[in-house]
Amino acid sequence: MPQVRIIAKNFIDMVASLPAVKLDMLYANPFICEAILRSLPPLAKKYILQMLYIDAPVPAKSLEEWVLPDGLSKHRVAIDRLIQLRVLTESLDRKKETNYEMNGKFQVNLQKQLIYGGELPREPMPKNAVRLPSLEELDTYALEQWERFLLHLISSSQAEKLTNFCPSMMKVFQRGLLSQREKEGSRLTEYGFQFLLMETNAQLWYIIREYIASAEERGVDPANLISFLLELSFHEMGQAYNINTLTDVQKSTIKDLADLGLVKLQQGRKESWFLPTKLATTLSVSLSDTATRKQGFVVVETNFRMYAYSTSKLHCEILRLFARIEYQLPNLIVCAINKESLYNAFENGITSEQIISFLQQNAHPRVAEKIPTVPENVTDQIRLWESDLNRVEMSPAQFYDEFPSRDLFEAACDFAREYGALLWENPKKMQLVVKAELHNDLREYLRRQKQ
Repeated sequence: MPQVRIIAKNFIDMVASLPAVKLDMLYANPFICEAILRSLPPLAKKYILQMLYIDAPVPAKSLEEWVLPDGLSKHRVAIDRLIQLRVLTESLDRKKETNYEMNGKFQVNLQKQLIYGGELPREPMPKNAVRLPSLEELDTYALEQWERFLLHLISSSQAEKLTNFCPSMMKVFQRGLLSQREKEGSRLTEYGFQFLLMETNAQLWYIIREYIASAEERGVDPANLISFLLELSFHEMGQAYNINTLTDVQKSTIKDLADLGLVKLQQGRKESWFLPTKLATTLSVSLSDTATRKQGFVVVETNFRMYAYSTSKLHCEILRLFARIEYQLPNLIVCAINKESLYNAFENGITSEQIISFLQQNAHPRVAEKIPTVPENVTDQIRLWESDLNRVEMSPAQFYDEFPSRDLFEAACDFAREYGALLWENPKKMQLVVKAELHNDLREYLRRQKQ
């Protein structure tokens, strides 16, 4: 069974993949320059700040002198990151020595941002002019909206009937997570099943990445979209911002983001506004950041019983992917992990490691501090049940027989064995099977032996 894994990039990976012309457009925005600086490894930040007012190229040897000998590996990581983002450009001088020079547009705008602070992308509306929800209410809204969005992915019949998601977001689902079938309608793909077991932060980045990737289909410049999304991280959570300050493209984007719970839309008598949630204000945060991870809710026992302390329909549907739901109380889901439920998960493309990782990452606080958080007999058995399905491995091979002599047969076996390509041999009938990639070499070897 093939194992397919989704790589969820963050915004900085997306920025690094843009062509130089698009990057220059982004670096014209001081807030983007600051967002890039925030995302860099500590050593890369140090290099940027020390080179910020150096207009001439800096020799690579000088940079290496800024770090201790045991920090050279971190030094190379930092330099590679800066070159990927085209913040630094690499060149050779007349003596063939490497020099680094900072991107001029990035350098000027970052100087302005750090010295003068710059103006905010847009000012919030006066608090007495709008009714603002509390931060707790906003967090609850964001979580409910995100779960409603994912529930729609699992089964549209389970989603709220009054929830209508915009076509652009549904097209994002079509890009690998859902497959359309005439008789069955939409159905989760292997990517879709694996997506549901990812962390919330990784899920968000995957959706945003696909949303940006499909921007050109909607007539939107991806660089402008990335710029606006990164600007959102500079907005203050829970503050109201007038929608009339946005361009038409940004207004459309805000409506799409409201489906994900990144912003909340509100309508007054004369004005309408949006309120960024925690999901929006952490868009420029690395995937490794743990500040936005939810508290765990799963307890797994050694008898393969699982207790999920949750009232979420989404949690119930996710657990149903690899476990048998026995009964459900208002705040408790009781499940059992068995061979049949796991086989169903494996057939849908979910791997044992993804299931174990999900159970570990969502462990209830009462067991999260224990080592291991999931009993070893359970994790070992999950891996064993997966290995039962992978006992036979198919690989291209070549069959040889009718050797003119035993010496030639044994020479062929030794040759294949030396390259680790001997799959099977029958000395009595002088037959052997080797891996297909060795066929041409073995054939040439036998030809030389006959001569």
